[in-house]
Amino acid sequence: MKINAPIVKTAVLALAVAAGITACNQNKPADKPAAAAGTTTAASATPEIVFVNQDSLVSQYEYIKDMDKRLDSKGKAAQSDVASRQQAIQREIADYQRSAATMSADQRAATEQRLQRKGQEFQQYQQNAGAQVQNDQVTEQTKLYEKLVDFTKTYAKEKGYKMVLTFKKGDPTMLYGDASLDVTADVIKRLNEAYTKDKK
Repeated sequence: MKINAPIVKTAVLALAVAAGITACNQNKPADKPAAAAGTTTAASATPEIVFVNQDSLVSQYEYIKDMDKRLDSKGKAAQSDVASRQQAIQREIADYQRSAATMSADQRAATEQRLQRKGQEFQQYQQNAGAQVQNDQVTEQTKLYEKLVDFTKTYAKEKGYKMVLTFKKGDPTMLYGDASLDVTADVIKRLNEAYTKDKK
């Protein structure tokens, strides 16, 4: 069974950004009426709603690129290890098949039991290896989620945004957004700057 290195699900990004802004919106005073969606306040020209292009974020955020490399490396290492163990068992089976005719009935029975046990142990090991790769993916996605939530909360508060939407090609939840509301470049720039500092 092949163990594939998992690919980052962009849905995680949408949830992260949405969760971050939802938390920001909950801090809005209850007695202050909300402005209409997409409008600006009289005192400020800052838009209340902006959006981030999810496809660009996934392709340009260095943290995600490094995360993909880590997951890919772990997946390939696990796959190589499983393949190596499988080949070792296959060699033992081939050796047994070549020498079975010269063995006594007791020797054949004992060898077959040992090979059967090894085969079962290998299947369990293979399943565990696949589960570990999936666990690594979940762990990495959780870190990404938390990083994006923390960033988005701070970013929205600093810029005075009430809501940050995500746009993804082919996703019908957002059909149009004026280019003036697109903060993708700034978000990616700030995320990459913060990540570079974290790496040092």
